[in-house]
Amino acid sequence: MTLPLGIVASAYFQPWTATGGTITTSGLYTIHSFTTNGTFAVSGSGTKDIEYLIIAGGGGGGAAGANGGSGGGGAGGYRTGTQIGVSSGNHLVVVGAGGSSSANGSDSSVLTITSTGGGAGGNDNGGTNGNPGGSGGGGGHDFSITTSGGTATSGQGNNGGGGVSLRGGGGGGAGTIGGTAVDPTGGGNGGNGLSSSINGTPVTRAGGGGGGVRSTGNGGTRGSGGSGGGGIGGYFDSTSGNVIDGTNGSVNTGSGGGGGGNYTNSGSGGSGVVILRYLT
Repeated sequence: MTLPLGIVASAYFQPWTATGGTITTSGLYTIHSFTTNGTFAVSGSGTKDIEYLIIAGGGGGGAAGANGGSGGGGAGGYRTGTQIGVSSGNHLVVVGAGGSSSANGSDSSVLTITSTGGGAGGNDNGGTNGNPGGSGGGGGHDFSITTSGGTATSGQGNNGGGGVSLRGGGGGGAGTIGGTAVDPTGGGNGGNGLSSSINGTPVTRAGGGGGGVRSTGNGGTRGSGGSGGGGIGGYFDSTSGNVIDGTNGSVNTGSGGGGGGNYTNSGSGGSGVVILRYLT
């Protein structure tokens, strides 16, 4: 017996479907959120256009020795857009880790698109510049060397701020540049992040870390973290002995860690995130 054409065709056609990450819906969209490495597994016939938000790991704040304030870490690279015509296959998702003290964050990637890890903040010993990255790290500063912030990757973030007078510069954020340290006001503030509503709710991510401060009794405040999860800079007052460590960038935001002040610890960068969505 010959089957009707429609029945034969239905045996071979399977609709486009995908698995991987944490799956939610918002309005007309299905959303896949990855906070760790995974696989965006597509099966079935046809293609779909995939909107993406890919944020790399944030850079760590610069190490603090005996001489000044270190720079805040830069935010991980922040990329948005649409990948046209994604078809069946297993698409590897890499979520970058945040960098530890003086280390850049790791890249995040999916669908052949890569976001660059955030640049680490510069050290105070020797007054090193901030590292380049998705966003650049802030410059460190010792007793004599004025430094510059690291440069950002084009289209992914902003430069870090420079260090001056025992105060580190702020790391760049996805939305704005890192602040330059000011004598005697304090360490440079981290650059602000950017907001995205890809998962249905506006969320700000990828802020830069604040610069650390060594005070010699002349005051000054540690640099604040940029909006979206940037860490706060550390603080050391050689007169009062007041010691405050830099804080970490928030996890799964790609934000930079706060720089250290003198012997205080710097903060680590926050891990990145990958979010994909498509019309259901």
